[in-house]
Amino acid sequence: MGITGNVGGATARHLLAQGKKVRALVRDREKALSWANRGVELVDGDWNDSAAIERALEGVEGALVMLPPVWAPSPDYKEAKGVIASYVEALTKAAPPRVVALSSMGANRTSGHGVIAALSLLEQGFRDLTSPVAFVRAGGFFENFLFGLQVAQGGTLPAFYNPTNRKSTMVATNDIGAEFATLLTGPAWSGQRIVELGSMVSADDVAEQLGEVLNLDVKAFAIPRAGWAEALEQFGIPKGHSGPAEEMYEAVNAGWMDIGVAGTEHVAGTTSARDVFEAASNLNG
Repeated sequence: MGITGNVGGATARHLLAQGKKVRALVRDREKALSWANRGVELVDGDWNDSAAIERALEGVEGALVMLPPVWAPSPDYKEAKGVIASYVEALTKAAPPRVVALSSMGANRTSGHGVIAALSLLEQGFRDLTSPVAFVRAGGFFENFLFGLQVAQGGTLPAFYNPTNRKSTMVATNDIGAEFATLLTGPAWSGQRIVELGSMVSADDVAEQLGEVLNLDVKAFAIPRAGWAEALEQFGIPKGHSGPAEEMYEAVNAGWMDIGVAGTEHVAGTTSARDVFEAASNLNG
């Protein structure tokens, strides 16, 4: 799922590099054309279409599933609940040999973490599946700072992380893709497992690494709490709907999203924020 996004795309790249056959569920073939040209088999269908998901799962060795990101969810998270119900129906019927699911740090909590609530619902929804499942609880994506390549020309990188020197769990989507490829092709397991993925990094660290790529002195700047809603609207969240995203960043700043939840495995990231900025600036340059 999600091959046209960062995480799904990274997973497909790693699998293709291993010589594996890849199949993807896509809503829009046009968007996935480059993948078809690389030998990926495309199955038409939507996240909410359990029959299409079931078709896509036919005969697979493993499945990567994720929720479409919804930054302005309904109060009852009905968007996520609909997709989860489709997944559960298809995964119950097809019962693939293994399932890996993109989750997030903080998904062990059931309230007070805003948009992460959708991933708590995903983990709860998959509890009764017969297939072995691995939930990968990823940290915040370095890619979320890519806007800094434009805005940090003035020497500051705005961030929701406060204080900017406090470390929290972050990761590059390339590392998420690598971990998914490892889980999909590595040794089999039974039951459910949870993998925490990422390393402890501060906004100051990210700003410094961005500065190295831009050849500038860049400092992280904590967006004042009163300005969060307006800042999130600039990132495309509709006015008046930024509450769940604000709640998530409050949970991050309170230390709820950090490594070390009991009963989990931990995998550190190997791709730095600098690597992510460098790759993007080479692409754009």
